[in-house]
Amino acid sequence: MSESEEADKQDSALAAALPTSEPAPQGSALEVFVAFSKLGLTSFGGPVAHLGYFRTEFVERRAWLDDRSYSDLVALCQFLPGPASSQVGIALGLGRAGWLGAFCAWVGFTLPSAAALILFALGVTQWAALAQSGAVHGLKVVAVAIVAQAVWGMAKTLCADRLRAGVAIVAALFMLAVPSAMGQVGAIVAGGIAGRWAVQLGHLPVAEHRDYGISKRTGAAMLLKFGLLLVLLPVLAAAVRLPALSAISSFYQSGALVFGGGHVVLPLLQASVVPTGLVTNDAFLAGYGAAQAVPGPLFTFAAYLGAVMTGTLGGWVGGLTLLVAIFVPAFLMVAGALPFWEPLRQRDGVQRAMAGVNAAVVGVLAAALYDPVWTSAIHSRADFGLALAAFGLLVYGRQSPVLVVALAAAAGWMLAL
Repeated sequence: MSESEEADKQDSALAAALPTSEPAPQGSALEVFVAFSKLGLTSFGGPVAHLGYFRTEFVERRAWLDDRSYSDLVALCQFLPGPASSQVGIALGLGRAGWLGAFCAWVGFTLPSAAALILFALGVTQWAALAQSGAVHGLKVVAVAIVAQAVWGMAKTLCADRLRAGVAIVAALFMLAVPSAMGQVGAIVAGGIAGRWAVQLGHLPVAEHRDYGISKRTGAAMLLKFGLLLVLLPVLAAAVRLPALSAISSFYQSGALVFGGGHVVLPLLQASVVPTGLVTNDAFLAGYGAAQAVPGPLFTFAAYLGAVMTGTLGGWVGGLTLLVAIFVPAFLMVAGALPFWEPLRQRDGVQRAMAGVNAAVVGVLAAALYDPVWTSAIHSRADFGLALAAFGLLVYGRQSPVLVVALAAAAGWMLAL
C-alpha cells in the first residue's frame, strides 16, 4: 500500500470516529406518528412538561438525536413565536422522516386533545343548560388559578431585573387602557424595542447546529410565505368581509405573534372572537378551563373555539379549520428558521430584543388575568375561595392540572346545588 493510500485510510478512520452533526438515519412517517400519538394521549402538564417527555422519549429511549442537538432545538423554539413544544415536535419529525414526518408528528401530538375539545364544544352547543351549569362555572373559576400560575412562573423567569419588571408593568397598563388585538401587538413590539436598547445580557457561547436537511433557500421561502400570509390574510378578510375568513386570519395572526407559550394566546383569541359575537365570553372561558384537562398543546383550544362558533363555522369543520389556521405559522417559522438559527441567536441585539418581548408578554398575560378571566369568573366570595384553593394546589401543592380542573368542576357543581 502506498503512503498516499495509507494516509487516506487514516483520514477515513479519523472522520468515522469524530462526532457528526448530521441527522439520525431516516425513519418512517408511521414510526413518527405512533411515537407522537402516544405522547399526545399522555403528555399532561403544559409545554415545559412536554419538553421533558420529548427528551425522555427521543433522546434517552429512541436516540433520534443527542442532548446537545435537542437543547439547541429547544432554544430555537423558545425563541420563535408560537407553541414551543409543538414546534420542537414538528422539527423532530422533520429530522426523522422529512416533511411527512413533520406532519405526522403534529397530527399525532395534537389530534387527541383537539378531538376531546371539539366533543366538549359540541356538548356545550347541543345542550344549552351545560354552558350554564355549575361544573362549567367551576371550569371558568379554575382558569383564574391557571392563568395566575402562568403569570407567577413567567414573571420569576422573564422579569429577572427592575427594567424587565417595569416593561411588564407598562405593558399591562397599556393593555388595560387599549384592550384589543392591536394593543397586544403594540405592547409586544414596544417591549422588543425597549429590550433592544436597554436590557443587558451576557453573550451566548457558540455551538454547532444540527443539520435538518433544509437548505437556506427553502428556509427563506418558508419565511417569505409566513410573512406574506401574515400581511395578506387581514387585507383579504377586510376586502371580502366573510366571518369565516376573518376568523382564519385572526387565528393565523394569533399563532404567528404569540411569544411565551399557550397561555399567552388567550388574550389574542378572546379579542378576536368575543367582541365579534362569534363566541360568548362564558363559552370562551369554559373551553379554556376544559383545555387544561386534556393532554397535548394548549393551542388546541382553537379547535374548541372553531367548533363552538356561530355562523358559517362551527362543529367539526370549524374546529379543524381553525386548528390548522393557528398551527400553520408554527410549521412555517420552525422550518424556515432552522437553516439560519445559529447566526441569528448569536446576535446580542436579537437576544436583548427577545428579553424585552418576553417581559412584555408577562404584562399582556397579567392584564388578561384581570379582564376577561377574573371579571367573567369571580362573582362571589365562594368563587374567590375556589380560585384561591386551586391556585394553592397548583403552585404550592404541585398537583396535576388535570386533578385541579376536575376538583374545581366538581366544586362548582356542588356550589350550584
